[in-house]
Parts: sequence; C-alpha cells; structure tokens
Amino acid sequence: GFIFGAPLARDLGAGFIPARKPGKLPCKTIERSYSLEYGTNKICMHSDAIDSGEKVVVIDDLLATGGTMAATCNLVEQLGGVIVETCTIIELEFLKGRINLESRPFHTLIRY
Repeated sequence: GFIFGAPLARDLGAGFIPARKPGKLPCKTIERSYSLEYGTNKICMHSDAIDSGEKVVVIDDLLATGGTMAATCNLVEQLGGVIVETCTIIELEFLKGRINLESRPFHTLIRY
C-alpha cells in the first residue's frame, strides 16, 4: 500500500495515513485484529490520524482474504472517517476477500 498510496495521495493533494503492524508507528495508536489464511494478525493506525467526517480512500497492493483491508476500514470508521473507496492493484478472487468489505465501494485493477 505504501508504494501506491503515498504517490496517489501526493497527486490528489490529499493526506497519507499509514496502517501498519504493531510497533511500527511512532505515536499513540489504535489497533484491530483480523484473520489470515493461516492465523491472525493486528493492524494499527495513529489514534489522531482522522477527523470525524473526513473522507478516506483505503488502498492496498493485494486483496486476498480481505482481513487487512476490512480491519483498516474498521479503524478508519472507529475514528469517524467515511470510506469513499477501497481499492487494490490485485485481487485474488478465489479467496473471496471482497465479501469481508461488506457494502464498501471496491475497485481492483487485476482480478486473478
């Protein structure tokens, strides 16, 4: 997501908010657990990263089971953000990760 999210934010004149594994961000964070094909993990975001009502696009390089993206969306919404789009470069359709995004708008460039 960093490879695509940061330049996209720059080109749009928007902010960039990283979502990372525990211990990777320098300030106070909130976190959400999610399931993987082979276990569980957590994703974190700075607790002051989003203002209530702020519009957010969540981007990642790959959608597999959808756990990481769904957890990130939940963190955004927990902080009061509004998801206007979720997008990935590659979607592994056979893992049905799109189901975990519920009714959130979703786009991908490559479906495999």
